[in-house]
Amino acid sequence: MSNEQASIPQVMVVEDDDHIAQVLRFMLERQGYGVTHLADGRAASEHIANAGTTPDLILLDVMLPYIDGFELVRLVRERAAWAEVPILMLTAKNTERDTVRALDAGANDFVIKPFQPNELLARVRRFLKAGA
Repeated sequence: MSNEQASIPQVMVVEDDDHIAQVLRFMLERQGYGVTHLADGRAASEHIANAGTTPDLILLDVMLPYIDGFELVRLVRERAAWAEVPILMLTAKNTERDTVRALDAGANDFVIKPFQPNELLARVRRFLKAGA
């Protein structure tokens, strides 16, 4: 891997809706980010447990097959190498209870679907700059 490739911010996207996942990948790659997509909670938990490198940011859907986003936040925060990775949660649920639950679980931010692409990218940039 060249130094240029190594310096590309890596975003892990956990999203079970194929259309939303494709939109996120397109948006992020157009901004120059590397994207790893995982389509369900089980695949994401295995990736969190076994990945050799940590992403620079996690975009995480709340409602996922097998293991939900709240449980994945807990798994991320339990791994020492991953504990400081910013987590931006995405959800179709727009309730204060879910927002509070996501933030209490350890998420850094919360975006309601359908999201505005420019707002989401601004939030992504904010977290990636903070970690730079």
